[in-house]
Amino acid sequence: MAALHITDIESAINWWRARSPSPDGISACAEVRALAEVYALMVYYHEDECEEQGMPAAAHDAWLGWYASTPDAPCIAICSTSQGDAVCKGCGRSFEEVQHWQAFTPAHKRSVWRRITLQATAWRFNRYAERAHLSRGVDHPPPESVGDSAAKGAP
Repeated sequence: MAALHITDIESAINWWRARSPSPDGISACAEVRALAEVYALMVYYHEDECEEQGMPAAAHDAWLGWYASTPDAPCIAICSTSQGDAVCKGCGRSFEEVQHWQAFTPAHKRSVWRRITLQATAWRFNRYAERAHLSRGVDHPPPESVGDSAAKGAP
């Protein structure tokens, strides 16, 4: 089973802080408190990772809430594994990771994302970085934004 890296916990905390800001500058929302407990224990015990199944339910639910806001797959639609490469030049995943991506748990997907981001050798991180940066994890804009851009005279 894949483990969650401390940077993912921190990202989730910051996402929830932006989503549900403190009304008084002191208190934090329930999701931040749940994730902060896990984060604090990781720091205290000098651990970089925590097991997904060992997290308290509230912290895991909060982490999954953040996870749902991230792009699912690192694919940039240039898959060299279909041409026989062991590692995709487009996204950096191995052939097995590409083939079994849908069966991976969220923690396993995030561990792959972390590895390919740290390696930064895939085209996603150099030749097609602008394209990957603009990706929102969906193939098409929401219908209302298409109508809005047409109304504003966009091509």
